[in-house]
Amino acid sequence: MTTPTVGVIGLGAMGAGIAKTLRHNGFHVHVCDVRFEAAQAFAADGGTAWRTPAEVAAQVPVLVSVVVNAAQTEQVLFGDGGAAAALKPGSAFIMCSTVDPNWSIALEARLQALGLHYVDAPISGGAAKAASGQMTMMTSATPEAYAVANPVLDAMAGKVYRLGDKAGAGSKVKIINQLLAGVHIAVAAEAMALGIREGVAPDALYEVITHSAGNSWMFENRMAHVIAGDYTPLSAVDIFVKDLGLVLDTARASKFPLPLAATAHQMFMQASTAGFAREDDSAVIKIFPGISLPEKQA
Repeated sequence: MTTPTVGVIGLGAMGAGIAKTLRHNGFHVHVCDVRFEAAQAFAADGGTAWRTPAEVAAQVPVLVSVVVNAAQTEQVLFGDGGAAAALKPGSAFIMCSTVDPNWSIALEARLQALGLHYVDAPISGGAAKAASGQMTMMTSATPEAYAVANPVLDAMAGKVYRLGDKAGAGSKVKIINQLLAGVHIAVAAEAMALGIREGVAPDALYEVITHSAGNSWMFENRMAHVIAGDYTPLSAVDIFVKDLGLVLDTARASKFPLPLAATAHQMFMQASTAGFAREDDSAVIKIFPGISLPEKQA
């Protein structure tokens, strides 16, 4: 039997984990990243590194894009060395970014006009779950697109939700997830900041809350970064400036009020403009005045 092949564009925290999972599950993985050294490092343990998306696309029946946003996805497909012209007719493009659902719907039509299949497939779960094959995918696509992409989807993730027979539903569910994630991080930071201001030891507060009804996955995960004083970005502040912006844009189109999402968005905007844009999103806690945060230990 021949080894199945797949392409992965974007080897950031999530993309690198996805590529490793696909390799572990028996695929020969062709990769590309703007940092060619990242692609070479991956290929050193198995796989093939290429310099452009077009070079990857020419090798594979399914191409997975794991870049930050719609603009970067446009570059992957239609920029210099873009993949769209190199993909063979009948190939599938799996788009894993968090984007405006209407943009995703339009992209499906553009790719169909080129004879290509499209899977609207945002992801969730973080780098660790991507690397272990346990992340969640929120997908929507035509039956024909699923027929091509299903082996790759099932090899990438622990849970693949198939939410509709055309693009859009996957991205809509993802931005709702991001509404909750962003609000939970913001309120976790607010709670931790209040505790510190009131003189509660941060590690004691963390211990109590993570074993009490007020806990959330985001409190437990992100406030651990605060306790460690480590704001190395796993998901940066500016990711939630973008994602909560998409949430609000979607709601604004139908005049639907989102007061908590709007407040959380302003908190991330404040953190970004204060100089924390590229720090871990838990750095939103730094907008609160008059508190002494734990420092990273040497």
